Amino acid sequence: MSSRSAGTAGATVPAPAQAGEPVRRRPRERKRQIETAAALAFAERGYHQVSMNDVAHAVGISAPALYRHFPNKYALFAQTVFDLAHRLVEATADAAAMPIGDPEAARTALDMHLNALISTSIDLRATGGVYRWEGRYLEKDDRDRLTAEFRTLRERMVPPLRVYRPEVDEADAGLLVLAALASIASITTHRTVISSRALRTILDAAAWRLLDADLPDAGDDPLERAVPDAGTTRRERLVATAVAQFHARGYHEVSIEDIATAVDLTPSGVYRHFESKSALLMEACLRASAQLDAARVAAQLSSDSPQAVLDALCDDYVRHSFENYQLVGVWAADVSALDADDGKRMRGLQRAYLAEWSELLQRTRPELSSKDATVLVHAGFNVVADVAMMLRHRTNAATSRRVAALLRATLGVA
Repeated sequence: MSSRSAGTAGATVPAPAQAGEPVRRRPRERKRQIETAAALAFAERGYHQVSMNDVAHAVGISAPALYRHFPNKYALFAQTVFDLAHRLVEATADAAAMPIGDPEAARTALDMHLNALISTSIDLRATGGVYRWEGRYLEKDDRDRLTAEFRTLRERMVPPLRVYRPEVDEADAGLLVLAALASIASITTHRTVISSRALRTILDAAAWRLLDADLPDAGDDPLERAVPDAGTTRRERLVATAVAQFHARGYHEVSIEDIATAVDLTPSGVYRHFESKSALLMEACLRASAQLDAARVAAQLSSDSPQAVLDALCDDYVRHSFENYQLVGVWAADVSALDADDGKRMRGLQRAYLAEWSELLQRTRPELSSKDATVLVHAGFNVVADVAMMLRHRTNAATSRRVAALLRATLGVA
């Protein structure tokens, strides 16, 4: 602030505002206001649901005034995404400069990394989810730039982790760091109301459990990506095709014509089965919800022990996430694109599923409050999602066991 308010020799000092007059803000402050308002809008409603007029209205300026700062919505969107990622990189600069000559010093450096990342993520909680789901709308060069920022975060933490845990090789150290970062980033994916102090404690403990985790052997079997079931009926084929295209390009980038062409139908042929693109999305989300809930019921019927049920659920959630990665991704990312009533219904199903996990976790770890357990379940799901993405959704039996071990470590039930 002070650098912007300090005058320079020979500069004309503006007259103070009269009572009742709006305060004139300097351009750099206005630009920051615009970026903050845009980040909130994109995080809450998604890239395609926000217009430049929406952002201008939120800031209290005209659309032409907004265009003086950003030439178009994409430029504004890209800037907000990069700013969020770069703030994390900047926050860990001091930790990255720490000496790591021995395990104790390395642990101190890791602790600094986690503290900086948790503090910044809490500060950015309302907007940090933009890069997660809306980042797919970035152009390739910009996606590569964003990927490089997050690679920097991971690469900074691997050397101190290997000094702290010399028995861990480079690949496993990278996996553990990725999982720890994913557990912290999870707070941008939900709005559980919890104090910053409690949130900090939960995230720090979860991240350290992941950095300290012992992973099962990776084995030598090749990694393979599951082939999604295309279905046998025309209706099933339509849903499978829509899911694949929504996952690859984003709901708003896909048209009914695109889906029809992929299954050798005319658009009117699609409409004989589904009244709208939103109806296709709703069917896909309902299928994801039904599959996950069926596995939960089966696990609960298999044992009376909360620990055993939770253990079975961890294995099944990992299996399901890899076998149905497109469906799971669409279920998580595109609910906001549903019609209001359908969106409300789907969010209710998601909350109910998460509540079942939270209750099981509380019964397994009675010291946790309901909110603590909810935060940890979100963190565990986010770890699975980010690791699966890093592996490009390819897995084998050994890898599934390793990812399930990371999920259990996040929850604190390893």
